[in-house]
Amino acid sequence: MFLGPDKINTYSQFLKNLGELLWVARITLLAAVAIHIVTAVSLTLENRAARPVAYANKKYVKASYASRTMAVSGTIVLAFIIYHLLQFTLMVTHPGYQHLVDAKGRHDVYSMVVMGFSNPVISAWYILSVFLLCAHLSHGIYSALQSLGFHTETSRAWVSLWGSRFAWLLFIGYASIPLSVLLGIIKPISGGLP
Repeated sequence: MFLGPDKINTYSQFLKNLGELLWVARITLLAAVAIHIVTAVSLTLENRAARPVAYANKKYVKASYASRTMAVSGTIVLAFIIYHLLQFTLMVTHPGYQHLVDAKGRHDVYSMVVMGFSNPVISAWYILSVFLLCAHLSHGIYSALQSLGFHTETSRAWVSLWGSRFAWLLFIGYASIPLSVLLGIIKPISGGLP
């Protein structure tokens, strides 16, 4: 988006030209999300079964805010993924996006994104969702590497620090797009949007 309409529309056309391979990637990602949800629910139910009576006085020693809110952030992130797919991939929420075409006859993803993020409510929803996704991810990276047995006493602090930094760099990158549209840094194509 920051490199202009031609770059993002060229990238979009490249993805579209992958044809069935793109759908294999999409289905694989959706299957991974589904497996993640099933595993998370299963683990939550096992944890509740292991301690059917709640603690009388709950004090957190090492649990981060992200780790304590995984279910809530995960649910909101799932809603975000569904809306994102309906808005930009399937174009159900905004069917007019299907008819956006650039000067080279390609689908005009640049204008689609600018139009979508020109709405402050949609931009706020995306920024909040990406924030929660990155909070979820900051804990998830650490937890996944711990579950896979990659933690040692020396690597634990490093993984915690860099996993968190990676997640927050992603947040800055993804949140910068709707913010830049709202602030007029990323502008509609000259002459206005189609």
